[in-house]
Amino acid sequence: MPRLSAVCPVRAPFVALCLAVIPPLAGRAAAQDADPRPERPDTSSRFPNTTAGEFTPASGFTIVQTARGSLNISAYGLFRYVNQSPAGQTFTDHLGRVRPVNPRNDLNWHRTTVWLTGFFYTPKFRYNITAWSLPTTQQTLIFGNLQFRASRAFAVGVGIAPTLTARSLQGSWPFWAGSDRLMAEEFFRGGFSSGMWVTGEIVRRLNYTLTVNNNISQLGTTQPNDTRNMAFGAALRWQPTTGEFGPRGGFGDLEDHHRVATQFGVSATNSVEGRYAPVGQPPNATQIKLSDGLNPFDEGALADAVTVTSLSFHEAAIDAGVKYRGFSFQSEYYFRTLDHFVATGPLPLTSIYDHGFMAEASYMVVPKTLAAYAVGGSVFDQFERRPWEAGGGLSYYPSHTRSWRMNLHLVHVERSPASSFFGYYLSGLTGTIFSLGVDILM
Repeated sequence: MPRLSAVCPVRAPFVALCLAVIPPLAGRAAAQDADPRPERPDTSSRFPNTTAGEFTPASGFTIVQTARGSLNISAYGLFRYVNQSPAGQTFTDHLGRVRPVNPRNDLNWHRTTVWLTGFFYTPKFRYNITAWSLPTTQQTLIFGNLQFRASRAFAVGVGIAPTLTARSLQGSWPFWAGSDRLMAEEFFRGGFSSGMWVTGEIVRRLNYTLTVNNNISQLGTTQPNDTRNMAFGAALRWQPTTGEFGPRGGFGDLEDHHRVATQFGVSATNSVEGRYAPVGQPPNATQIKLSDGLNPFDEGALADAVTVTSLSFHEAAIDAGVKYRGFSFQSEYYFRTLDHFVATGPLPLTSIYDHGFMAEASYMVVPKTLAAYAVGGSVFDQFERRPWEAGGGLSYYPSHTRSWRMNLHLVHVERSPASSFFGYYLSGLTGTIFSLGVDILM
């Protein structure tokens, strides 16, 4: 695949063009909401019970419903066993240094999310208070966002929101192949940060979202560490055949589409990122990884005894998917450039360009009950390490709905560039990842 910069540079001008062109077009829109659809209709109001990205709640339970306000409670929970093997590994980074890998073998209640949502004064004014906990890292946060829907062509929101670096940050969670992201999307994606956004429909079945965030990931970064720089993002989503792509636009065809459902999209984000900690201390910024899994803000990541204090992050992605009669296929291709390094000493390079893809296909072997799937992906990196993965799994739905799932996930990975206790991967991991989990969304 040709380098993206040859046809559409992954630079600030790209996002600036999106920011300049999309809002005027939005004025011509009419029709449906731009947000992902809930699994079941929300009867708490004539507006669907949805907000921003991964913080879209489930259908939940309506506790209060009045003419001037409502309250709905919904929740998600995940328990799983993860085994990364073989144990006792090492890997060699791009500068030739040998580093340890500490593969996991553990049972954990992995993630809890509780949403308090509803409207205040008018159904157009929506609120969302989210409690999020990750016991594996001993992290618990309470945050929220507000959204005013002026029309189906234009809604504005403020609060914690995703950066538009990958389709999986824009509402499909937790309806993925396994219970976490695949290697390439975990490597290329951004995270979540305080900001504001506008979203709506440009023309029928074509939706836009524009975001301004403090950075590409706020996790671990407090306000005193923030810089004056912002992250700017833009995304388009087109669903040309049916105008939908199943609940949340997620993976799999449990719903058994009898018309071909299609979805295409493009996303882009630009940001100047810092380490958000003084030189000599570990960086608070942990979202960006090099293709060998190193944090570019760690001392010595790009040159011995040299620390990068800031860099420019340019990322874009294109995605496509299809669903029909129990079959589902989705794929996304990513392009990322890191440049404009500011460091405490000389560096051997001025920019780093990586690109790669993920793909997943599934079929409902037993309608509304059992799905089998295959997954894979690779990163084509400047350091020529060529990480890749391939595997598959089974998802069993005891209630014949997406609200309750048992998942078996098995992949082989070579030289993982992704590293996170949120997901399946560790830096440099080569071997087999086995996961067995159960999750609920209510």
